[in-house]
Amino acid sequence: MFTDKKKELRWIIFALLILTLYLSPLFILQENAHIRVHDNLDSNLAWYKVLAKSGQMFGDVDAVIPQIINGVPRNAFGTEYSIIVWLYALFPTMIAYGLSQTLTRVVAFIGMYLLLKKHFLPGQKWGFLQVGVSLAFALTPFWPSGMLSTLGMPLALWAFLNIRNGEGTKKDYIVLTLIPFYASIVLGFFFFLSAMGIFWLTDVLRGKGWNLRFFLSIAYMTFIFMLVEYRLVNSFLFSTEPNSRDEYFHASLPLWRVVRLTFKNYVLGHTHVMTVHGLFILPVMFIALYFVYSKKTWKQEKLFVFLFSLNFLLSLWYAFWFYKGWLPLTKKFHFMDTFNFARYHFLRPMVIYAGFALSLKILSLQGSSWANTAKWFAIAQILLLCLFNDEIIYHNKPSVGEFYAEELFTEIKEHIGEEQKNYRVASIGIHPAISQYNGFYTLDTYNNFYPLSYKHQFRKIIEVELAKNKTIRKYFDQWGGRCYIFTAQLGKKYMIKKDSERKLKDLQLNTTVFKELGGKYILSALPISNSESIQLKLDKIFESRNSAWKIYLYKTL
Repeated sequence: MFTDKKKELRWIIFALLILTLYLSPLFILQENAHIRVHDNLDSNLAWYKVLAKSGQMFGDVDAVIPQIINGVPRNAFGTEYSIIVWLYALFPTMIAYGLSQTLTRVVAFIGMYLLLKKHFLPGQKWGFLQVGVSLAFALTPFWPSGMLSTLGMPLALWAFLNIRNGEGTKKDYIVLTLIPFYASIVLGFFFFLSAMGIFWLTDVLRGKGWNLRFFLSIAYMTFIFMLVEYRLVNSFLFSTEPNSRDEYFHASLPLWRVVRLTFKNYVLGHTHVMTVHGLFILPVMFIALYFVYSKKTWKQEKLFVFLFSLNFLLSLWYAFWFYKGWLPLTKKFHFMDTFNFARYHFLRPMVIYAGFALSLKILSLQGSSWANTAKWFAIAQILLLCLFNDEIIYHNKPSVGEFYAEELFTEIKEHIGEEQKNYRVASIGIHPAISQYNGFYTLDTYNNFYPLSYKHQFRKIIEVELAKNKTIRKYFDQWGGRCYIFTAQLGKKYMIKKDSERKLKDLQLNTTVFKELGGKYILSALPISNSESIQLKLDKIFESRNSAWKIYLYKTL
C-alpha cells in the first residue's frame, strides 16, 4: 500500500511537470507566442484591455464604454468580480494569459483527480488511471476565456457528491464558493447546476429522500453565481432596451443536417469545448461497451453505461437545438432565441473523460494484457493532446505581437495626430479588436450584446454590400455579433495579411452614414480601387516588420 502511494505521488509530480512544459511557451515566448485567434485574440483579450483602461471597471449597470460603437454597455464586458478581469488589469496581456491558463489547467487536473479517486475509480490499484486521465483532461484545448466554466465541473461535482453522500466538509463549500469567481454561468455552470437539480430530483423520485443538504448546496452555488454575475442577471431580467441578441435566430436546420451535425459533434466535438476524443477515447469506450455487453455486467458498470449514453444524448440535444421545427416555440417564447440552451453539450468534457476513465478500468479488468493496453491508451491520449498545444496548432497564424501590431498602430495614431477619443475608425479585412486593443475608438466591434438600434444604424453603411452576398447578409442579420464592415468580395474573411496582392473592387459603402456616426478613418487591409467614388481618400500606407498587416489608411472626404 505504501509503495502504491509513493508510485501515485511520483505520477502526480510527473503529470505536473508535463503541465509545466505544456504551458512554458506562453511564459517563454510571451508576445511571440501563437495562440487561438477565434473568440480570443479577436475579442476577449482586447475587451479586457479596453475595460481596464475605461475607468468603468465598477461602472453602474447603466454605464457605457465610449471607446466602442459610441458607447457599448458596460454589462457587455461581464462582471468585475471575475478573477480573469483582474489578471488582465494587473498584468501584461501574455502574463495574464499564461496565469489564466495555468490556474485553469491545474484546477482541472486536481478536480478530475479528486472526482475519480473518491467517486468513480476509488482504490489504490487505479492510481495510474486516476492521474493519467486527469492529466489528459487538463490538457484539453478549452476555450481560454471560459476559465473553469467547463474544466471546473469535475471539482464542483466532487464537492456535490461529497455533500450528497453526507460526507460534506468545509472544503466542499469553499469549492462551491470560489468557482463562481473564475467561471461563467452562461458558458457552463447554468447547465451543470440545472443537471445537478435533475440529479437531486431523480434521487427524490427514486425514494432516496429529500436530502435538503444536497438541494441547498445547489441553491447556494447558484446564489453565489447570481451575486457574481449581477450584471448578466440585470441585463437578462430587467433591461428593456432591445439588443443584438434579439435578432439571433438558431432554429434553421432541416432534419438531415441535424442528423449530420449530431454525429459531427459526437465525433469531433465543438470549438469551445474541444475534447480531442475521436481517435482514442471513442474506440476505447466502444470496446468497453462490448465487454459490458458480452459479459452481461450492466449492473456493475451502470455508471459507465449512463455516461456512454449521456455523451451521445448531449450531442443529439446540441444538434436538435438548431432544428427548424423549434420555430413555432421560439416565436412564442423569445428567451429561447436569446439564451443558448444548446450549451448543455458543455457538460461533455467532464462526461467524456470520466467515461474514458471507467472504460480503461473495464479494459483493465479483462486481464494483464488488457490492463497494459489500457495504460497505453491513456498515454497515447496524453501524447495526442500535447500535439494540440497552441504553439503547434497555431504556428501558421500571426503571433500575439504580430496580431496586435502595437508598433504599427502607434505609427498610425501619431500620423493622425489627434486624441483618439476625438474621432472614430472602422476596419476592413482585419478584426476591429486590433484597433480597440491599441486605444482607437471604433464604430465596428465583435460583441454579442449591444443595442439593436446601433446594429440597424451600422447596417446602413454596408447595406449594398450585404445585398450582394447572401452569406454575409444572413450572418449579419440573423446574428450580428460581428458588427463589421463586411464586403461582398471578402465575405467572412477578416485576417488579410500584408503579403496579399488583392484589391477591393467596386466597394459600395454609405460613407454619409459612416460620418454621421462619427467615422473619420477606415483602416483597410487592402487597397480600395474605387475609393474616390465612395468619398474616401488614401491618406497613407503603413507596414512594419513586426506586424502581420499592411494598413491602408483612408480618410473620409
